[in-house]
Amino acid sequence: MIMAIVKKELLQLRRDPRLMALIIVMPLLLMVLFAVALKLEPNNVKMAYLDADRSFFSDMIKTGLWSDGYFQMYSVESRNAIIEEIRSGRAKAGLYIGNNFSAQLIENEQPHITLYVDGTMPSLTTAMKYNSSAATDKDVTNDMYFLDEDAPNTVIAENPFVMDTDVLFNPDEKETWFFLPGVIGVLIMQVALILTGITIVREREQHTLEQLFVTPISKFSFIIGKLLPYVVITLIDFYVILGVGWFVFDLPQPSSHLLLFALAFIYVAVMISLGLLISLVSQTQQQAMFVAIFIIVPSILLSGFIFPIEAIPAAVRVVSYLLPFTYFVEIIRGLLIKQTLLVDLLYAYGALLGFVVVFVSASVMKFKQHL
Repeated sequence: MIMAIVKKELLQLRRDPRLMALIIVMPLLLMVLFAVALKLEPNNVKMAYLDADRSFFSDMIKTGLWSDGYFQMYSVESRNAIIEEIRSGRAKAGLYIGNNFSAQLIENEQPHITLYVDGTMPSLTTAMKYNSSAATDKDVTNDMYFLDEDAPNTVIAENPFVMDTDVLFNPDEKETWFFLPGVIGVLIMQVALILTGITIVREREQHTLEQLFVTPISKFSFIIGKLLPYVVITLIDFYVILGVGWFVFDLPQPSSHLLLFALAFIYVAVMISLGLLISLVSQTQQQAMFVAIFIIVPSILLSGFIFPIEAIPAAVRVVSYLLPFTYFVEIIRGLLIKQTLLVDLLYAYGALLGFVVVFVSASVMKFKQHL
């Protein structure tokens, strides 16, 4: 009897070629993709710097950082510009060398320079602080000692200069500040894709879809009617989860509650419309669930939620920018942690709106094929 049931299940699986393809192809594709893409630490981290001294000695510091291969350095015009470059995400680190650096160095006054690092991702912050030691390496500092033999009782500090480290936006390097904003997006993605991913499939399996087809309803009205209830439910879910983050885990308040609401509404619309599209292209609820998983897993690992996007090879990084979750992570961390300006987030908002248009249009076209 057991073997009869086993045979029946195998026959049923064989009659569902889409599901069999997902079962075999999806794990292999994800395995190859992650093996190539996932690295814990990036190379060529962008560093904005201001060298107000512009001397031989300040050049030695910059050369020490650049030659190590970890930092990719570019010049800015002011100290505030360094911070804004990091706030906007264009740079992950910054270096400031004052205009009196060489003068103090010659007088053995142990001048200070400042290293700025983005504290949003604590693991990356630690890596940047470690790799910045190339600026204070003995190969750099050996030629920065000045001894006047005619001056008695000259005391020279062990290090010719001091590099102060300023961790921006998350000075305590709280891991919860890094993970929780992204966790909100993962939970909303999961709820939205599961809720809507089976909606049309369920109608088809229960044979109620044909009844909808014979009613005088337009394609657009059908799609919007399917989307709106889940948009409202998921939007409420978003703020419930975020409220827990604020009151229980002390997440910082956003730079603008209006921008946060816009993010929530657009992201929920993206996920609901994507879930509806999944439901339209799937023949069974099992297929819909596999497709949803196929989207959720890469979104978690390739979006910058856990691993820095900069660590992903350029050829695979294209996949990251095809995932809506990538833009959600960038916006919500910018609003909650870095207080990023709207002008620096406009392209990410625009990308999410583009996903809504594409997914809704594709759903309307697919629904037309059903008709």
